Amino acid sequence: MATVSSSPWPNPNTPPSDSDSHHRGDDAEPLDSFSSMTLTSSEDPNHNSDQIQTPSSPPATPPPSLLHLSFNQDHACFAVGTSRGFRILNCDPFREIFRRDFDRGGGVAVVEMLFRCNILAIVGGGPDPQYPPSKVMIWDDHQSRCIGELSFRSDVRSVRLRRDRIVVVLEQKIFVYNFVDLKLMHQIETIANPKGLCAVSQGAGGSMVLVCPGLQKGQVRIEHYASKRTKFVMAHDSRIACFALTQDGGLLATASSKGTLVRVFNTVDGTLRQEVRRGADRAEIYSLAFSSSAEWLAVSSDKGTVHVFGLKVNSGSQVKDTPRIAAELTRSSSSPSSSLSLFKGVLPKYFSSEWSVAQFRLVEGTQYIVAFGHQKNTVVILGMDGSFYRCQFDPVNGGEMSQLEYHNCLKPPSVF
Repeated sequence: MATVSSSPWPNPNTPPSDSDSHHRGDDAEPLDSFSSMTLTSSEDPNHNSDQIQTPSSPPATPPPSLLHLSFNQDHACFAVGTSRGFRILNCDPFREIFRRDFDRGGGVAVVEMLFRCNILAIVGGGPDPQYPPSKVMIWDDHQSRCIGELSFRSDVRSVRLRRDRIVVVLEQKIFVYNFVDLKLMHQIETIANPKGLCAVSQGAGGSMVLVCPGLQKGQVRIEHYASKRTKFVMAHDSRIACFALTQDGGLLATASSKGTLVRVFNTVDGTLRQEVRRGADRAEIYSLAFSSSAEWLAVSSDKGTVHVFGLKVNSGSQVKDTPRIAAELTRSSSSPSSSLSLFKGVLPKYFSSEWSVAQFRLVEGTQYIVAFGHQKNTVVILGMDGSFYRCQFDPVNGGEMSQLEYHNCLKPPSVF
């Protein structure tokens, strides 16, 4: 059972504006306004471990090691956890918004953003963790300190945030809390989940859909909180390695530990809507991501290639819309599966598989996560070596993506 402590903090239910700077109540401010904030011991004598260095201080030691990477809910920003603290960066244009480097310890293994709010969820990690790995610290960057915490009996694997909920993932259990008062709302038992796999919907005004591993190998559990329904789907024969939800929670993409196939399911009835093939050989899938319109699906793996697949259905309709149909017809002559479509049912399933439309090749062996950019037909790729790529793909002709920009997010802010 978790224990909870907190101090007064802003109401997260205030909906964001359409601009880049989302607000949460009277105390919430856009992240951009905190880039020069510092905390001294006279301001908060009881939080010595939370003291931070000024961003302008010259680094006295080598660059920190990278422990964590994650996009925020709309993929406009991303969070970096390091051996000395954490950083928040903007994707387009690429720039560091702020960083917090702690005086003592500093290792941060999880940083979960809430869109562009000043509220973050932080979990300590690395060889010298800033906070115990069994605690979720609620950080308010407006005050530059922790304003609440959730304590557990085992290490926290991941955290997911919505404006109304905090979801904490342990090795074999998931806790769902009300955001405003940290009241426990739901507990879920799962199969061993060392990666902390969990996804929650983020659609504006929609009720939460939560996806997590089930109690069997290859099974996913889908929780629909509006209808109070639970759906179990046997997605794969092998262990679930990765999954992703559309923003509205209508579609779910899954990959197994084999890493050859990615399957797309309807979350309401659990039906398989589409199956695409990453490759023929085994691979570890690092991330899956839907485009905002559920028109495309991106996949990254340890093979060093990011793939983009065209989806035949999206969560709002049963068939492709007119532009997608036109693009599909144009592309059909060069599609890797089209020339063998007449032999379906005769040749092995491999030969009639749906292959990726576009690809981008990276360093094999480095862990990358991927998301779709806000500019049309662009993909953002983050690497655990600190690399940042923004690429563009041709939705009609496909093929190799073109690289638009490259940066390293571990460099000091003066180089941005």
